Amino acid sequence: MRSFDPDFLRRQQIPLSLLTTIRELGEYKGKQELYKEQAPQVLRTLREAAVIHSTESSNRIEGVIASRERIRELVEHRTEPRNRSEQEIAGYRDVLQTIHASHPHVALGTGVVLQFHRDLYQFLPGYGGRWKMAPNEITETRADGTHAVRFRTVPPFQTADAMKRLHERFALEWERGEVDPLLLIPAYVLDFLCIHPFLDGNGRMARLLTLLLLYKAGYEVGRYVSLETAVEGTKDGYYDTLHKSSQGWHEGEHSLLPWWEYFCGVMLRTAYREFEGRVGAVTGARGAKREMLLDAVERLPAQFRFADLERACLGISRPTINRVLAELRKGGRIALVKEGRDATWQKVETIPGT
Repeated sequence: MRSFDPDFLRRQQIPLSLLTTIRELGEYKGKQELYKEQAPQVLRTLREAAVIHSTESSNRIEGVIASRERIRELVEHRTEPRNRSEQEIAGYRDVLQTIHASHPHVALGTGVVLQFHRDLYQFLPGYGGRWKMAPNEITETRADGTHAVRFRTVPPFQTADAMKRLHERFALEWERGEVDPLLLIPAYVLDFLCIHPFLDGNGRMARLLTLLLLYKAGYEVGRYVSLETAVEGTKDGYYDTLHKSSQGWHEGEHSLLPWWEYFCGVMLRTAYREFEGRVGAVTGARGAKREMLLDAVERLPAQFRFADLERACLGISRPTINRVLAELRKGGRIALVKEGRDATWQKVETIPGT
């Protein structure tokens, strides 16, 4: 809302370094179609893993946790949620899959935001799909255990109007096409989080809406590499830049630069570099899943567990992993250190005395 006040975006100072980053991201965007032609099997495997990574990371950032095996079963629709955490994870899974499958047909607006939030909490009946009805300031816990308000969000009675204005102004800027989408999208996300329209789920909703808008702008990296995992890995920077860019927001005197630099230069660039690295490691190879496993073994420590390899290659079945491990063992490249459910392996070149 405030970031889309008349001429606000055009008054923001944009350094050359940020323009360079946006140009670099545009180059990554241009490679996406090439990757689709060169490595379709690799991309299918990456898509399967990204849904699991995204669901796990985005919920874990908010303290919603389940075991990796349970998350895999929930994402693959092989089980029903057993508790509140799993209910929230299953809801996130469904909204994420809706965005992946239907983003060209989703017109962003207050109705869509309410629908996504309702779906996010669909397994907790009566909880989702409504604007907040009580204040929800953003607080922090100090070292001495006391709490302090970091940011006062829009009050409940102004929330519906604030969300309506945000979407009207954002749509106008988007249609004009005068400001790069990579500046518009994070501005929208910041305003959404400053409004904080729901009692719960605002962070997850912000990340889901980020994915939707990036898809609409043609940046599809979130389909293959989890943006949520990139955020989780740089969580301090995520929260710090949001805090910096929210100062003065109510008065329309905030600076978008810290958040822009994080969004484009850290989160999105990290995801694209990982995407390019993964595709590049196996492009043109025979058997993409096999090559992904070989690459993962190469990057793991000298001694690793089956679970470590499974975690590095989400979306690849256990039988496939076992086949590759057997192949490596037969070829003398790894040795079995510990048998059983928690099997441990060691790379032969690092075994003492070999």
